[in-house]
Amino acid sequence: MSFTRRQTRQLHVGPVAVGGGAPISVQSMTTTKTADVDGTLAQVYALAGAGADIVRITCNEVEAAQGLAEIVPRSPVPIIADIHYQYRLALAAIEAGVQGLRLNPGNIRKEEQIKAVASEAKDRALPIRVGVNAGSLDKDLLEKHGSAVPEALVESALVEIRYLEEVGFEDIKVSVKHSNVRSMIESYRLLADAVGYPLHLGVTEAGPPPAGLIKSVAGIGTLLNEGIGDTIRFSLTADPVEEAKAGRQLLEFLGLRERKGLDLIACPSCGRAEVDVIDVATRAQEALEAANLPIQVAVMGCVVNGPGEAREADIGIAAGRGRGHLFIKGQVVRVVPEAEMVEALLEEAQKLVDEGLDARLAHAEANAAEIAAAERLQLIEIQGDANRSAERRARVADVAGGD
Repeated sequence: MSFTRRQTRQLHVGPVAVGGGAPISVQSMTTTKTADVDGTLAQVYALAGAGADIVRITCNEVEAAQGLAEIVPRSPVPIIADIHYQYRLALAAIEAGVQGLRLNPGNIRKEEQIKAVASEAKDRALPIRVGVNAGSLDKDLLEKHGSAVPEALVESALVEIRYLEEVGFEDIKVSVKHSNVRSMIESYRLLADAVGYPLHLGVTEAGPPPAGLIKSVAGIGTLLNEGIGDTIRFSLTADPVEEAKAGRQLLEFLGLRERKGLDLIACPSCGRAEVDVIDVATRAQEALEAANLPIQVAVMGCVVNGPGEAREADIGIAAGRGRGHLFIKGQVVRVVPEAEMVEALLEEAQKLVDEGLDARLAHAEANAAEIAAAERLQLIEIQGDANRSAERRARVADVAGGD
C-alpha cells in the first residue's frame, strides 16, 4: 500500500532529516531530572534502543542547561531542548550544543524574546518546533475563540511562525496538540492547509495505556493515513520507552518505516482451538521480542484454518491434537510436540532471519506437509467443518450450472 505524503520543507535535527519526503521519525521525552546526567543518558540510550530517532529533554533551570552540555556529546541520538517561560534558557541550551529547540507560544509570549532565540538558532542552523498545546494557549486567544478549539491552536502557531519568519528563520516544524482526539485531528488538518512546514504529530496528555495508546493511534494514525505528519510522539503516562516502541510499531504496521521489530499476529481463539492461544501467544511474544527478530509471526489456535489464514506471515505455528504445525509463508515445514511449540517457533524464526526464506523452505522436514494435511482432515472429521465448505461449494455449483 502506498501513501501520498504531504510535501513539506525539509530540515535536519542533527543528522535526522524531517519533512521533504524523509522517513517519518519517532520522538520521545525523558522523565529524569536533566541535572542527573548519568540517569538522563541511561534513559536516552533506552529510548534510542526502543526506536526513538530524536529525544526531547527539559531545560527548565540553569542546572538542566549545564546537564545538557554533558549529555549532548554523549547521546546516540539528536537532543531537542524543551523550553518554557524563560527564553534565556533557550539561549543556554543552544550554547550547550542541542540539535533543536521546542518553544511553547503559550509560555514565551514576548515577541522580542522569541526573535532573539530565533536569531541565535539561525546562526547555529538549529531548527525550532513551534509547539502549541491546547492546555497552555495564550489567554487572549482563549478569550477570542471561547475555548481551545482547532482554530485557536492554528492561530497561535501562525502568530509564532510569523515572528520567526520576520527574522529570516525558516527551519521550523510545528505541532498543534490537543487532548481531544477529534480536535487534534481537525487542528492538524487546518494547519496542513495553512503552512508548508513539517508537522510533529501527537495527542497531548493521552494518559496511561491502554487508553493512551488507543487515543494516540486514533489521532496519529488517522493523519498519517491522510499523508499528514513528518515526525510523531506518543504522549503516554508511562515509561517513555513504551512511547518509543509504540511510535515505531505504528509506523511499521502502516508500512511507513522498515520493520525492525516483531509483528506478532494471533487468532482470537474459538471453540476449535486445541491450545490456550493467549498463553502460547504471550510466551511466543516474550521469547521473540527478547531475540529482537524483525519478522511477522503468527500464532493460530487450530490447524484447520490457521496456516492458510496466516499464509502472509513470515513464520507461524498452529495447534493440532497435541502437536504444533510450524509453517513458513503458509507451508508446513515441521510438526512438533505441543510442549515444544514456542521453543520450536523461536528456533525456526532465528534460522529464518539468519539464513533466509528459500534456505528454510528447502530444509522442510520430509513428509511434514503430508502429516499436517492428514491431521487437519482428522480434526475436521472429529469437530466437523465449521465453514461447511463442501455444502457451500455444492450450492454455488448448483447456482452456476442452473438454467
